[in-house]
Amino acid sequence: IKNNYIILCTREGIIKKTSVEAYSRPRANGVNAITIVEGDELLEARLTNGSSEIMMAVKSGRAIRFPEEKVRATGRGAIGVAGIEVDDAKDEVVGMICVNKDDAERTILVVSEKGFGKRTFLDDPGTGEPNYRITNRGGKGVKTINITEKTGNLVGIKSVTDANDLMIITKNGIAIRMNVSDLRVMGRATQGVRLINIQDNDSIAAVTKVDH
Repeated sequence: IKNNYIILCTREGIIKKTSVEAYSRPRANGVNAITIVEGDELLEARLTNGSSEIMMAVKSGRAIRFPEEKVRATGRGAIGVAGIEVDDAKDEVVGMICVNKDDAERTILVVSEKGFGKRTFLDDPGTGEPNYRITNRGGKGVKTINITEKTGNLVGIKSVTDANDLMIITKNGIAIRMNVSDLRVMGRATQGVRLINIQDNDSIAAVTKVDH
């Protein structure tokens, strides 16, 4: 428990890292994990080994990649630090993933609210050049999908391999499951391909990966 961490992120782009050891004496009514400022809310929690890379994505279509070491471990009651910059009051973080640098098969999957999505290698397998450049935390990041009226805003980011399936659920209750291996890997700043046909009054509520 001394060598692993819980990483938390909020919708406003705050990130917080705390040793698992800090949670080793739980109480029946729980313990405080993060101090949330008014108007913000907790979005994701991930377990890391201290040497992961963190990616956060925002609704406006940008994503940031930085080493976990850039986030100093703090106590449970702390507020956290800036992970990614959100554009305005309408923008927000839609997801956070933690990846290991040596996992060559892993790709980044992003999905937009009108049913478009795509896979991109974290680093180009031919040249080793990063598709998502490594930066410091707290910046704007880079475009991860080309947001248009046709695609709608970004709703999710997942770390996937060919051994995964993707499940998509819409706000009207329609669910679809597909093989991740059927989605071709493409460039970072492209629009992607249609994953599911969405009716005019519907949009994607959630995406998750499951074992194939």
